[in-house]
Amino acid sequence: MFLTPSAKRLASAAAGLALAAATTAVLAPSAGAAPSAATATRSASATPAPPSPVSCSDCWQPDVQTSWNWVISTVPTAPYRNVQMYDVDGFNNTAANVSALHAAGIKAVCYLSAGTYENWRPDASQFPSSVLGSGNGWPGEKWLDIREIQKSNSVLRTIMDARLDMCRQKGFDMVELDNVDGYTNSTGFPLTAADQLYFNATLANDAHSRGLSVLQKNDDEQIPQLLPYFDGALNEQCNQYKECTTAQNGDYGYDQYVAAGKPVFQAEYNLATSKFCSADNTNDFNGVRFDLDLDDKTFEPCR
Repeated sequence: MFLTPSAKRLASAAAGLALAAATTAVLAPSAGAAPSAATATRSASATPAPPSPVSCSDCWQPDVQTSWNWVISTVPTAPYRNVQMYDVDGFNNTAANVSALHAAGIKAVCYLSAGTYENWRPDASQFPSSVLGSGNGWPGEKWLDIREIQKSNSVLRTIMDARLDMCRQKGFDMVELDNVDGYTNSTGFPLTAADQLYFNATLANDAHSRGLSVLQKNDDEQIPQLLPYFDGALNEQCNQYKECTTAQNGDYGYDQYVAAGKPVFQAEYNLATSKFCSADNTNDFNGVRFDLDLDDKTFEPCR
């Protein structure tokens, strides 16, 4: 399932700082000591630079202004809402469901949780126990050790690529990769921003290599680095937490996607449309108010 970003980020900050402090205390050498073998190993195994972006001329490139609906906890059926795009669960929706959306003139986005293990998914048994971390607040979900994808024979990449193959085979147009901001949460692993950047960029490239466009989900702080890899962005609650734009954040913001000609799909749960739609429309974001369960019961678009 999905996470409401900022609230959980703030809740986990103290734990994350504690983990970092403990790790530093254990790893730091005493003053004047020569570098240990462990230190040398850590240096040798530093996070590699992210791969160069893979372009996708055949991918669907949505317009900056693209109307949308987000339905994850159920499978939508006709009659559909009058929008250009539906973002739906990649496992629960069949090829026939995707074809039905296409027949109605609607593009289909394949929702996948890339950063967490979900114990109800059909491929759950393929995840090695070594990559399963702390719970992320949703029943049956655990954060993943995304550093494993840096291995040449990565099991995690094999699993995620099989999921992307599933999206392609079902006929989806685009992928939403969820929970790709683990480094800002208490995952049980000492993940870094560099680890996250490598993971996100790698999976975006793997989507493009399959002819699928891809949305950046949250991970606000890395927008400037991830922008070349992604075809748009999906954000939760940036208006509620006042973190939508570069002017608010300092050096990153979803306005950077719009400036690059790429759409921003913005979701709010707790704010009334009167509290955020004016800002979303001004920023040229595709803002909608939903229920947290994303069950299609609440749909209040800004435009």
